[in-house]
Parts: sequence; structure tokens; C-alpha cells
Amino acid sequence: MGGTLVWPAVALLGFLVFTGLVVALGSSSTARYEFERNRTREPQRSASPRTDAHPAGRRSGAAGAGDAGTQPRPQAVGLAVRPAPAPGQANVPAWWLVDGSTQVLAGPFVDRLDADWAAVTEGLPAVAVFGARRADGAVAVRPSPQELAWLSELGEQLDRLPEDWDTLLSDTDPLTTLVVEVAAALVEAGLPLNETASGRSAGGLCLMPAPGLHGVLVSWRPHDRMSLDRVRGAGADAAVQRLMNSGLTDVLVELGFEVETFTPTGCPLVTGRG
Repeated sequence: MGGTLVWPAVALLGFLVFTGLVVALGSSSTARYEFERNRTREPQRSASPRTDAHPAGRRSGAAGAGDAGTQPRPQAVGLAVRPAPAPGQANVPAWWLVDGSTQVLAGPFVDRLDADWAAVTEGLPAVAVFGARRADGAVAVRPSPQELAWLSELGEQLDRLPEDWDTLLSDTDPLTTLVVEVAAALVEAGLPLNETASGRSAGGLCLMPAPGLHGVLVSWRPHDRMSLDRVRGAGADAAVQRLMNSGLTDVLVELGFEVETFTPTGCPLVTGRG
């Protein structure tokens, strides 16, 4: 009976000793791991230089030795009215934002896009004009470089008008003003005038005077390969002219002209502004 009780007691004692050994080894390993991790992280912290820069980077370069410890101060950029220009700068043209009396509200700007953007972002009730600012704060409006370039381009297009206009283009004939307005509107729409100076035509707009009808006939002429050589047949030439003339009628109406259809060709006849 005594021998029967001894062996379970020995087994229980061995189990307790083994469990204590496992717990002791686990605690020792955990302590060693924490010690090694802390010792490894400490040099990394000391080696990392302290910086106040944003992780995304800095917008400006590093400050010089004389600027150490100083922070750049933000500068507010406003659109307040600039002071009157110096006498030597009064005639320098630029873009300005002005009110109804052409008094400067903001400027100068490099181009009109900058001026318009400033008016929108600042909520200024102003319009952009090009000119030179006077000493009284007003702007003497002048043609902008873009406007001068456009007038030169329009002049080149008007030089393509047929010889029928030579006897009519005068300051006193109302058709002169009308043909210039029609040509300008259509060229702005991306439709060039037909040119035959080289003896061959690449196609384009044909503006013919119609004094008896008090207007300007507008038609579309295809390229010589279609209209003269008939490389696609007479039917294709007639269809293209009919479709383009119909489209020109719609374009002219949308651009604000009074238009009638001149039969049987279907050409639009412009008689004035709407």
C-alpha cells in the first residue's frame, strides 16, 4: 500500500519541478529580449539628426549661416491699388484691373489671364484692360499685343477678297463695314478665306458683294481637286458645297448676323447685324 502511494507522489513532484523550470527559462528569455531591443534602439535614436522639416520636404533651400535659428515670415500678397507710377514708368503698358471709370483697382499683370484670374479669386468688380497707368490712377487704354496680332492676321485674310471688292471697299460704303465684320467672325470661328493668289485654291470661304441685295454672299469653295479636277465626281462636289453652305448659314445666325438664303445655290446672304 505504501509503495502504491509513493510513485504518484514522485510523478506529481517531478511535474511541478519541470513546470517551474519552464517558467524560469521563459522569464529569462523575455528579459534578455527586452534588454537587447532597448540597447539596439538607443543608438538609432541618438544617430538620427533632429529636424523640423516636414516629411514631404521643404519648399525653400537651407538657410545660410547668418539665418540660423530664424524662421521665414509669411508675406501676404494682396491686390491693393499700387501707388502712382514714377514719371519714367507712367507710359509702360501692361494689364490692369479697372472699375467703370478706368480707375486702377489692381495691377499690373503680365497678361490678361492673370488679371482675369485675380478678379475672380479676389471677387473684384473689375474688368481687365491693357494700357499705361497715368499719374491720376486711371489707365490710358491701348491695343494689346494680342489685339495687334489679330488685326494683322485679319488684314491678311481680307487681302484674299476677290477683285470685285476693289471698287466697293471705301469708308463710305456700308458693305465695307459688313464684309469686315463677317470675315472677322468667320475667321474667329476657324474658317479661313479662300486664296487664289498662287493660281490654285486650297478651298475656303468666298465673300462676294451683292450691292443690289444690300448684303454679302457667303459660300464655301472646296479644294481645286474636288471643284475643278472632280477627283470625287461632280455629285460629291455639289453635295459638299450644299452641306457647307447650310452649315455657314447656321454659324452666321449664331454669330448674330441677319441671314437670308440665296437660291438656288443655298448660299447665305448676310444683310446686317442682328
